[in-house]
Amino acid sequence: MDLNLRPAGECAFDAVSLGEVMLRFDPGEGRIRTARSFKVWEGGGEYNVVRGLRKCFGMKTAVITALADNDIGRLIEDFMMQGGVDVSLVKWMETDGSSRICRNGFNFTERGYGIRGAKGVSDRANTAISKAKPEDFDFDYIFGELGARWLHTGGIYAAISEQASETVIAAIKAAKKYGTIVSYDLNYRPSMWAAIGGKEKAQKVNQEVAKYVDVMIGNEEDFTACLGFQIEGQDESLKELNIEGYKKMINEAAKTYPNFKAVATTLRTVHTATVNDWSALCWAGGEIYKAKDYKGLEIYDRVGGGDSFASGLVYGLMTTGDAELAVNYGAAHGALAMTTPGDTSMATKKEVEAIMGGAGARVQR
Repeated sequence: MDLNLRPAGECAFDAVSLGEVMLRFDPGEGRIRTARSFKVWEGGGEYNVVRGLRKCFGMKTAVITALADNDIGRLIEDFMMQGGVDVSLVKWMETDGSSRICRNGFNFTERGYGIRGAKGVSDRANTAISKAKPEDFDFDYIFGELGARWLHTGGIYAAISEQASETVIAAIKAAKKYGTIVSYDLNYRPSMWAAIGGKEKAQKVNQEVAKYVDVMIGNEEDFTACLGFQIEGQDESLKELNIEGYKKMINEAAKTYPNFKAVATTLRTVHTATVNDWSALCWAGGEIYKAKDYKGLEIYDRVGGGDSFASGLVYGLMTTGDAELAVNYGAAHGALAMTTPGDTSMATKKEVEAIMGGAGARVQR
């Protein structure tokens, strides 16, 4: 498939993301409600994608976000710099000693185990990026003068405030003006959309966004809640995924939005919090390609698996133009990301390609 990517030589960045970056507090093997200590990571649905593109796949990436200018914000910046992501596009917003003007977001997430599912508790109201407006970012400078070959953003950021929804649309329109490819992960979170209009608002925003997207990503719930598509005959227990139903849904989405160059969805059957079946589908050029199946995948920390799928998919599309290869990069990278703690991938490109090639889990010496 020909994405008509901008030449690398005329762009400062291979890819940029737009979204919120938070601190994730991880109680390890324990529960949030009884924890006495936490490990701290950085994370965010949109940021995780460019972090994976940089750290695993070696691409030049940056994040467009806003942070409250205090020590917590600087800690988040330090994490991002350790991840190799360029932070020059961060907007620093003044705050006061009590964070009344604006603040930085927190996300408390426990991993789950066996019959106990993973659980997340967000604390992200009134954050700097939720208060940022389109005019707070010079998108003509970012996509025109600096140049970016790819923009990734998504529905988590779009849901955090009315201003965020407007900023997403402004960024995507500017990116398209300068020939930047746009990917968007629907990432439906009903609890977040509830504050600004619920599912009706989610559909209104995402159906507008979809008009400008080149690569649309999501799972069944995302496509249903955000764009109004349904999988006929889907087993609600999700014990058996209706693959043919997924394919019909993807084809319908591609028909409704002819601007889509690719549509991708992850496939997950949850046996327990720590054992999932995992795969993915990608539509491109009228064909649907299925990734390798990862049956009985043992999960250490499932958070960020979908984001790592997205970064592998984007890498594959950017470097090969082969949708079948790209969806396999995505599925393998997502699978590996769920074997380590934290929101972001700790995998290497060599490991991803080895898993794609059928490598086992024998010890490496």
